[in-house]
Amino acid sequence: MNRHALRGMSSTILRLCAWGSLAGLCPAALAQTPQSLPGLIVTVPPPLPAGQSPAPPAKEAAKPAPKAKPKPAEAQPTKSASLDTSGESSRSGSGLAIAVIVNGDPITGYQIDQRARLLALSAGGSEDLKAKAEARWAQIVNDPKTNERLQALLRERNVKSREEAQAVQKEYVMSLQRNMIEQIKREARSAMLPKFRKEAQEELIDERLKLQEAKRVGVTPEEAEVEKVVNMFAERNKMTPAQFAEHFQKMGINIETLKSRFRAQLAWTDVIRRKFSMQVNITQRDIDQAVSGAGGADQVELQLHRIVLSIPPKLDQRSLTERFVEAEAIRKRFSGCQTTAAVAAKVAAARFENLGARQASSISEPTRSFLLNAKDGEMIPPDITADGVELLAVCGRKVTRAQEEQRTKKEAELRQKEFEILARRHLRDLRQDAVIEHR
Repeated sequence: MNRHALRGMSSTILRLCAWGSLAGLCPAALAQTPQSLPGLIVTVPPPLPAGQSPAPPAKEAAKPAPKAKPKPAEAQPTKSASLDTSGESSRSGSGLAIAVIVNGDPITGYQIDQRARLLALSAGGSEDLKAKAEARWAQIVNDPKTNERLQALLRERNVKSREEAQAVQKEYVMSLQRNMIEQIKREARSAMLPKFRKEAQEELIDERLKLQEAKRVGVTPEEAEVEKVVNMFAERNKMTPAQFAEHFQKMGINIETLKSRFRAQLAWTDVIRRKFSMQVNITQRDIDQAVSGAGGADQVELQLHRIVLSIPPKLDQRSLTERFVEAEAIRKRFSGCQTTAAVAAKVAAARFENLGARQASSISEPTRSFLLNAKDGEMIPPDITADGVELLAVCGRKVTRAQEEQRTKKEAELRQKEFEILARRHLRDLRQDAVIEHR
């Protein structure tokens, strides 16, 4: 898959799962469970008389932090949901009503609702959520019922020691925090939906036009590519594809909504590159201007051979001295990298390794300076490491100048910008020629 096709997806999707992270929404204090939380008094209830069972807690106390019920706006699709040509689900009832028709291709109210939810997730707003979480947590801590529920939970668990009480308190606090964050997220998503409905509708109209144009020029996005993108983002968020889909489902979004967006982006990228690749011409002068004044250090890649002389587990000065003497003898016999293996084979304690290409920046000092100053085909003086007495030989090097790297990067950026300009113009032309009917 073209890396430029992923660029437009990454900025959105990498922020989506931040909404499902406690650390991304709460202040740092909420991400840790305090040993002693202000407002929560941990006391150990007196032991019960022998043979007596703990009194059943009040119904309210038995449920330390009831989860808020999802609002009707976040209801999930019914089992009768079907998939339309865009890959997004439609459902019976009001969601099935057609809101827009684009060149005969319908867009339902449910699809607009789903896309608005996706856009709301992408909008961020973590700072506002953090402030709300801090204020809401202060209310919870100062609420007398919070302590009452904790005390009821301690009695229910028949806690007999302070250690047990602290463990129950930790579990209780984490439960309160999770429930609070989920409620704040639901409220925030519901509040932002009206704001994003118009944007969602326009985005879906554009996607219908993109897919119609892709079909016209014979471009069909492979479902395997769509799944690959979804799986990649699931992996980045340390989830399986099934967990990733479930994560979105809990937020009221069918994973097909996300897939349909990827599907349109992949198809459109292919359309634009096929149609306009010959029109994009980046000159050397353009690249020179883009990298003008840019700095950076050269990158050196070294081809290395290594000989290690083992040392006994119980290191003594005599053994170490003998190894250094053997190492210096090897270094004197060394006459180029073609002889490294042969000279190592003559010493029983020596082991030869071809390290291949190594970035000089990955080698610690002072070894790096010795290697950079050595000539090709030269062996530097021995050094003691965790493996034993080490000899390194420089067998070649490749210098990649920072300017060359920047030129390659800038050329790709300029080319991408040209494609984006052409893509916007082409989509504008498609909109002008389209028949768009709003219901």
